[in-house]
Amino acid sequence: MFPVHTEYYLALSAILFAIGVIGVLIKRNPIVIFMCIELMLNAANLTFVALGRHFGHMNGQMYVIFSLAVAAAEVAVGLGIIVALFRTRETIDIDEVNLLKY
Repeated sequence: MFPVHTEYYLALSAILFAIGVIGVLIKRNPIVIFMCIELMLNAANLTFVALGRHFGHMNGQMYVIFSLAVAAAEVAVGLGIIVALFRTRETIDIDEVNLLKY
């Protein structure tokens, strides 16, 4: 069996992060934008775990646990904001929602 080198994990993480950034910049649906942000967070988590394994420390896994907690809070707050926007504006399209103009 051949071991999987750390460079492959880092390359996969960079590809996932780039897909997430492109999705955030291109898409207009806030739910899809949140999914792309979660993809970017998971890419960072993969980097933490891969580098922690490479250097032989458990710090990477601890950072992942904290990152997952932050991601869960971000999703809860973000979905609450989306529901509030839908109730007031009856749309969730990013281009049509502007809270500063009434």
